[in-house]
Amino acid sequence: MAALSGLLPVGAVRLDVRVADWRDAIRVAGGLLAESGATTEAYTAEMIRNVEDNGPYIVIAPGFAFAHARPSPAVHRTGMSWVRLEQPVEFGHESHDPVTLVVGLAAQDSAGHTAAMAALAKLLADPGTAQALRDAPDPAALHAVLAGGGAGDTGEGTPTGEGTPTDEGTDTGEGADPGEPDRARDAAPGAATGQRRSGPAVHKILTVCGNGVGTSLFLKNTLEQVLDRWGWSRHVSVEATDTISAKGKASEAVVILTSREIARTLGDIGVPVQVIEDFTSGTEVDRVLRDTYDV
Repeated sequence: MAALSGLLPVGAVRLDVRVADWRDAIRVAGGLLAESGATTEAYTAEMIRNVEDNGPYIVIAPGFAFAHARPSPAVHRTGMSWVRLEQPVEFGHESHDPVTLVVGLAAQDSAGHTAAMAALAKLLADPGTAQALRDAPDPAALHAVLAGGGAGDTGEGTPTGEGTPTDEGTDTGEGADPGEPDRARDAAPGAATGQRRSGPAVHKILTVCGNGVGTSLFLKNTLEQVLDRWGWSRHVSVEATDTISAKGKASEAVVILTSREIARTLGDIGVPVQVIEDFTSGTEVDRVLRDTYDV
């Protein structure tokens, strides 16, 4: 978790902040990025404009908004901020409003923060860690959880990838057929042709967001956790990208996973587009993957 805690200093954490609306919430997250030296104040306006232009797709799970914009001259270095709201606010999302947690991200490029995104996805997927983050009494305590010192960090992981910062009762996958991952492994792409697992990936899946550096990476990490559990990682590659690039790369993919808002923006691009409502939900991604491959 060092990569995550390194990008999110204690000074960039604010808890129980009162804001007027979603723009105000993003302004607080952006202000913390600027105070930490990661960005200029101009980046805050870019994050707000991203939602105005692309809709509230940054609300990737119940109560959780992942505020970001494209890499730009307003970004001095990759960094993050964490804002827990005293009272939830509406972002206009069909399923996940109201929002109580806003995580701000400033990325210098599309790759430098990949490890931090993977770490954050795993933390929020663990119910114990998610609860510890909700209950943290001060920024130092929350930072300790992010660094691996919280009660929820057992090192064991969560096979279903469930849990969000605001979930009270998450679906842990209980009742699932324990033989399903084995059957999925047997039905892996390339299995019918006898392709060895050590060979190159034969299928590509695109995860898409407005900018290709934030929510698409988050979804990519959740998808890769499911592929790992299935034993399909050697057969399917996952690429996070933005809406413009996705249209050019669509012909390379078997399916595109994205939010409802971005799916509307993409329209018909010649390959199936599957909507994921909760980007932290391994169970939902598992279900969509099974539908895609008829497993």
